[in-house]
Amino acid sequence: MSSASPQTLTKVPPASAPPAGAAVPRIVPQRRTGQWIAAALLLVLLGLAVNSVLRNDAFQWDVVAEYFTTTSVLRGLGLTLWLTALVMVLGFALGTLLAVLRLSANPVLRAVSWGYVWLFRSMPILVQLLFWFNIGALYPTVLGVKTVDLFGPVTVAIIGLTLHEAAYAAEVVRGGILSVERGQIEAAQALGLSRLRRWRRIVLPQAMRSIVPPAGNMLIGTLKGTSIVSVIAVQDLLYSVQLVYHRTYQVIPLLLVATIWYVVVTSLLSVGQYYIERHYARGTAR
Repeated sequence: MSSASPQTLTKVPPASAPPAGAAVPRIVPQRRTGQWIAAALLLVLLGLAVNSVLRNDAFQWDVVAEYFTTTSVLRGLGLTLWLTALVMVLGFALGTLLAVLRLSANPVLRAVSWGYVWLFRSMPILVQLLFWFNIGALYPTVLGVKTVDLFGPVTVAIIGLTLHEAAYAAEVVRGGILSVERGQIEAAQALGLSRLRRWRRIVLPQAMRSIVPPAGNMLIGTLKGTSIVSVIAVQDLLYSVQLVYHRTYQVIPLLLVATIWYVVVTSLLSVGQYYIERHYARGTAR
């Protein structure tokens, strides 16, 4: 193999320091004039909007403060929180089972799980609640007990919301499980770990990174979605304020009471979701 002659080699001059007294180039930050103008306009518009809401007497903020912590409103808020927690626990328990069935090697189990998810995701939640509320028309008695006595409004709300949430939870859990690399499971099998221990030690901790964000969104959506049970006379937060403004005709301030409570609870849940996500994201690039 021939080598280049000394004459053909390009000589690279050695790096030399700038001569003494030479001006050092000044680094000028990039100007973002358009962004600052847009931000200023946005702040002005936001300030005008907040000012118009706070100084508008039609909102009746004194009435909002009067009813914000009344017994009926707090009782409705408590039922809303209890219903949300119960539905999420039951929904994810059933959804996890459906996700495992969907990932099963048995075609019958996969078909049943897929059919459940397809059916309950296709039906609006209001239709499901009204169907369960009128189930007595199809089955007047169940195990010798009148259906009207067995399925009260709260029970109907729990059944309808749980079955609805389970369909979405199944897809969330299935997506989280599929996000775990197959090599992780194969390595656990090579180490001789049992199936239960593989799921508990390998699959679930990694799957939770993909499950927690959509699960948090589902939790917040369920909290707000429970307001729909007011159509079947469940005395949740919305129904409680409706009872008041049907009597006092102060619709706007009572709706503001419910809105502020939903915003407060949703904000607290968002903070909790942030810390849970950070916990499961340890050791990974953000």
